[in-house]
Amino acid sequence: MRRLGLRERRARLGRRHLLASSAGTVEEVAAAIVGLHSSDPATVHLSSWARVDGFEPVDLEDALYVRRSLVRMLGMRRTLFVVPVELAPVMHEACTKALIPGQRARLVRLLEEQGVTPRGRGEAWLARVEALTLAAIAAGGEATARELTAEVPELGAKLTIGEGKTWAGTMGVSTRVLFLLATEGAIVRTRPLGTWTSGQYRWATTEHWLGAPLAEIDHARACSELLVCWLRSFGPATMTDIRWWTGWTAAQAKATLVALDAAVVAVGDDTGYVLPDDLEPVGDVDPWVALLPGLDPTTMGWKDRGWYLGDHAAELFDRNGNAGPTVWANGRAVGAWGQTEKGDVAVELFARLDAASRKRLGAERERLAAWLGDVRIRPRFATPLGKELATRSGARDGSL
Repeated sequence: MRRLGLRERRARLGRRHLLASSAGTVEEVAAAIVGLHSSDPATVHLSSWARVDGFEPVDLEDALYVRRSLVRMLGMRRTLFVVPVELAPVMHEACTKALIPGQRARLVRLLEEQGVTPRGRGEAWLARVEALTLAAIAAGGEATARELTAEVPELGAKLTIGEGKTWAGTMGVSTRVLFLLATEGAIVRTRPLGTWTSGQYRWATTEHWLGAPLAEIDHARACSELLVCWLRSFGPATMTDIRWWTGWTAAQAKATLVALDAAVVAVGDDTGYVLPDDLEPVGDVDPWVALLPGLDPTTMGWKDRGWYLGDHAAELFDRNGNAGPTVWANGRAVGAWGQTEKGDVAVELFARLDAASRKRLGAERERLAAWLGDVRIRPRFATPLGKELATRSGARDGSL
């Protein structure tokens, strides 16, 4: 059995995630790492900045809203991604469709339990409001939740969520209905209401925005296509990694690996999988450093993370498994970074770097601070260490 050691895995990461060398376009990046995480809108831009020479926000905006070669959609693990438009129907069939029954049942239950509609009438009420909402979006081309609520008053009803929890609150029915329509593939998020750091979007029907509804694809074929893309960039991966990233059952993951005739390899003390044509050794890459944002696809790419995180998961992830901003060197996450109120980029390192790596890191920090300028980034899912770095008065290096 072929064994892939740490050195080779880290070389693969640097090369295939476009961190050891730069990409030319945001489309190339989104394809290489099988989608850019978009739960935090700043992540998409910062992930692109880390990988594309001379990247500016307008480059991503042009791909998303002018060329529409990329689209923002719900995907694996009920997470928002920016993906190449040709991957959208594959992702929808392989992962997103499975979310629909649960999301629909949950919303119907909330509507009935909280008196928005009589018990037993929730499904009919929801179907009617969905149809009205789709018609209103189609009539306007694009619309905000507020504009849609003016057209469809039922969207203005309030739902209480998380009762008894620290995060309890209320939300408009519009939020849940639009989320469900997006999960069903009927609508997509378009331009944000504010700057590129805003998480509020306009909505359009998928047919209007992309020129056609999402293509229907055989389920097994979609699963195979998605896993081919992912293993090409993230392999070797354990069964735990595959199931976590896709959200599939063990049976679905095993069936898809069999369909691909995936090769079995040894990774540490575990079994991993690569594509059958991906067994040739990968040579070393030139030394590199990177400042990756919270939720970057590289940091979030595997469930078994010890080979690149060491024992620092608690510092780099929050309690719910969301990654904060990370410092990388040669295939390892070696620290965290945060932007101070003054705009400096402060770092805390967990490993000693050689002089050349420290120099590269210093240059990268200066480059990021200059690129951000007056923009202040506050990760949506902040780790305790990330919060501490943001309060520093300067850009002090820790553990150098």
